[in-house]
Amino acid sequence: MLGNRLGVLTDEVSVVLEEALDWIAAQGLSHVELRVINGRNIADLEDHEVREVRSQVEKRGLYISAVASPLFKCRLDASRTVSSGDTFGQKEESVEAHFRKLDRVIEIALMLGAPRIRIFSFWRELQPELYSKEIASHLKKAAERAERSDVVLLLENEPSCNAGFAEEVADIVERVDSQALRGLWDPGNEAYGGREAYPRGYEKIKGAIGHVHLKDAYIGADGLPRCVPLGSGDVPVIAQLKALEEDGYEGLYTIETHFIPAGGSQMTGTRMTLDALRALLGEVRR
Repeated sequence: MLGNRLGVLTDEVSVVLEEALDWIAAQGLSHVELRVINGRNIADLEDHEVREVRSQVEKRGLYISAVASPLFKCRLDASRTVSSGDTFGQKEESVEAHFRKLDRVIEIALMLGAPRIRIFSFWRELQPELYSKEIASHLKKAAERAERSDVVLLLENEPSCNAGFAEEVADIVERVDSQALRGLWDPGNEAYGGREAYPRGYEKIKGAIGHVHLKDAYIGADGLPRCVPLGSGDVPVIAQLKALEEDGYEGLYTIETHFIPAGGSQMTGTRMTLDALRALLGEVRR
């Protein structure tokens, strides 16, 4: 079903790039997304380091599908109380600082030959709907910069941000109305936030999807969300994948496990997720 369109975020395997790439190549995957490289965020690398990363990826027969940046994981207004989440090694900065970072990340993406950049929608406000117009205005400005460089921004449904769920991502993509801004659909994030990923979430976002992340999650009896291998949580993985393919999605899929088993490692968790996905796909082919 997925053919050669399946990849993985390297630091979901190992923060050591070479170790991650060796493992990914050995699994027969085709592409990687880059977020944290040897303990440093991809946005912080110097030009020579970026070129070396690309060389390491390509000499293993892989390619870089996207830069998984932390762009716009920041407050819209520093005076307001908001949610927050993982910045992947980045400090809290202003909106203006994130626009400066956007320019640098676009440069990095072009050096990597990566046509896509993952972005977010600012830390979640107490009433996100009150700020939809402001958020769309900022992201339209970002999309205009991306379009000039022939890259696409991918807005992820991230529960700690204003476009936390499928319908919110779809709304902002529609408001911005640019080919340089598409949705990054992560059904596992929808489940992590306590929402139904499929069919409800997918029906809201399917017209805006430009990229897909694969993880699974559920809300425990204690009310806390947990990530688990694909097929073990609340995401009906095969039904979701079949719907994407039947609806004409031709883009890429990236495993973003967010699962480390007790006593295990990131690599173990990602291997469990990949094995589970392959088993599920095998059932479909029977």
